[in-house]
Amino acid sequence: MENKHFKSGFVAVIGRPNVGKSTLINSLIGQKIAIMSDKPQTTRNKIMCVLTTDNEQVIFLDTPGIHKPLHKLGEYMVKAAEGTLKEVDAILFVVDATEDLGGGERYIMERLQATKKPVILIVNKLDLIDRQSVLPIIEKYTKAYYFAGVVPISAKEKMNLDSLLAELNKYLPEGPQYYPADTVTDQPERLIAAEMIREKVLHLTRDE
Repeated sequence: MENKHFKSGFVAVIGRPNVGKSTLINSLIGQKIAIMSDKPQTTRNKIMCVLTTDNEQVIFLDTPGIHKPLHKLGEYMVKAAEGTLKEVDAILFVVDATEDLGGGERYIMERLQATKKPVILIVNKLDLIDRQSVLPIIEKYTKAYYFAGVVPISAKEKMNLDSLLAELNKYLPEGPQYYPADTVTDQPERLIAAEMIREKVLHLTRDE
């Protein structure tokens, strides 16, 4: 039976390198798709992951690093990412609970000011801190920016991902299912394989 109130939308996942964006997307989708590396700007493609449930279809866009551009390619990537932010229905801003709010996060929040889109703060790596310390972290961020919602999670341990999806659902418009239910990414399989190989190479060569 067709769901009359089916929702679908595009969601950008942003944050500094190493905060766990790829881990989050992979935990949500349940397959390893997004390339994971702790080198900034490894995600050159906006790897699109598609999550389909009975009630919704969420198309996640992994935006290339919105951090201060160091060179022309960096500038181009920031512009491309900022363009993406204007087209999405909601934004997940992923931060690392084990690190202090720093210049990188402030820079991203400055960029977010211009979007007027609902931004949900995702405080990741909850498994690495004690529960008492999560509130002061949230307080720091919510003083610096007006977030539509806040969800503390552990992407690695798959903690609180249901709450994240429930929060996200509030901001998705009613709409059609853009992709078949079994689609998890719009990238052809060969490209996913190439990304995984590239990830292995990055791990092997980063010490040089």
